[in-house]
Amino acid sequence: MRIERQHLHQVDEYRWLIPRHIHPDMRTDALVYASEPLLVDLLRDQSLEQAVNVAMLPGIIGKSLAMPDIHQGYGFPIGGVAATLPDEGGVVSPGGVGFDINCGVRLLASELTLEEVRPKIRECVHQLFRDIPSGAGRSGSIRLSYQELDRVMVEGAAWMVGQGYGEPEDLAVCEEEGAIEGADPDAVGERPRKRGLPQLGTLGSGNHFLEVQYVERIFEPAVAQKFGLFENQVVMLIHSGSRGFGHQVCTDYLKDMDAAMRRYDIQLPDRQLACVPVHSREGQAYLGAMRASANFAWANRQAITHFARQAFRRIFGPEQSLRLVYDVCHNIAKLERHSVDGRERKVLVHRKGATRAYPAGRPEIPTAYRSLGQPVLIPGSMGTSSYVLVGAEGALKETFGTTCHGAGRVMSRTAAKKSPWAQNVRERLEERGVYVRSETRDGIAEEIPEAYKDVDAVIEVVHNAGLSRRVARLKPLGVIKG
Repeated sequence: MRIERQHLHQVDEYRWLIPRHIHPDMRTDALVYASEPLLVDLLRDQSLEQAVNVAMLPGIIGKSLAMPDIHQGYGFPIGGVAATLPDEGGVVSPGGVGFDINCGVRLLASELTLEEVRPKIRECVHQLFRDIPSGAGRSGSIRLSYQELDRVMVEGAAWMVGQGYGEPEDLAVCEEEGAIEGADPDAVGERPRKRGLPQLGTLGSGNHFLEVQYVERIFEPAVAQKFGLFENQVVMLIHSGSRGFGHQVCTDYLKDMDAAMRRYDIQLPDRQLACVPVHSREGQAYLGAMRASANFAWANRQAITHFARQAFRRIFGPEQSLRLVYDVCHNIAKLERHSVDGRERKVLVHRKGATRAYPAGRPEIPTAYRSLGQPVLIPGSMGTSSYVLVGAEGALKETFGTTCHGAGRVMSRTAAKKSPWAQNVRERLEERGVYVRSETRDGIAEEIPEAYKDVDAVIEVVHNAGLSRRVARLKPLGVIKG
């Protein structure tokens, strides 16, 4: 059914409820986090219908959740969150994770200032572009055997560090310390292996990027200081995932689950929501392969970090460092324990285009940040602001410890390329002081700032709704894209 404005009940300035009674197959309500202006964009695509469809999943608990950067995706909306009960028939759905498993973001901090870096930004961007392969299908310089790839699937970023691509302290500030338990290389087929084998240390295409940025504003000085951030500091944001490896894993298991749904008598309004019980043979195989893909993604970002550090030192001197502040993922399904209706439950949380945002005290947060809350990294659209947030209590109470993941598209890639804004995007960005390198013209045209929502408006929602708090706003100086 088409969701119209009259189907939404306004709870407050930043929350809108789609009650379960609007469709007989809904097992729970859908809750949308948005301001009135952002709601206008949501009603233009099928994302709210997808949030309603997610509310029909077997074993769902809590609400079907939609973050303010929500937009139409495969099965789940991008920006969709849902938890299921594994021990009570709850399902796992690859559409609730996405094709780019563990697409994520990591933030590196330098000791240099804007004034020191700006004169050499072109040189820096060119060096980064030379050292980090970017674009669809690009291969990197790291050569793996199949046996080594199996170790990457299990050990993630730690394998890269062990091979000299980083420092042991990097792992202490990665979500899951850079490797999630339960990965099963045997659940990964031959095609994902072939696609992933040459792609470690590569950026990819689409919305993936590496940006040299500076800290334009600090909102919470005490938290920023603990994160090691200060005004006018130059930082680097890396946005990439599991490349062709994770994409093929998702593709393979969607086919398997589409056939398996009939065996489990699961009926849903959208085939893209293909799913199976978590404890089924197919469900366990997918989770093992998904975790292997997630670990590949952490290894990939670790390798990119290594090459970025090398490039930075070539331009600014061998004594310069890029300290890893944090690494978060925003396409994953995780077994977690959460309080639901006053009772602690084991749940499988699907976060698709959504970021974990635990508040202070959770044991999953690295020791260095546990008293503050988990760092949350929110990339904006090319040429606009990015944000560092910190997890807040409201997320744990309402969203299984989750917040947004970015600005969210309002224009398809095809529409972006055809729009008048794509014609002179490189020149317009340079006028703003942002220098861009890309493998192709389309790589820039697809990602024009006008193709995305206003990231400041998205952050305003999650901040004021109590899901996460603003710590710092970052502005770009240089961008490399596929």
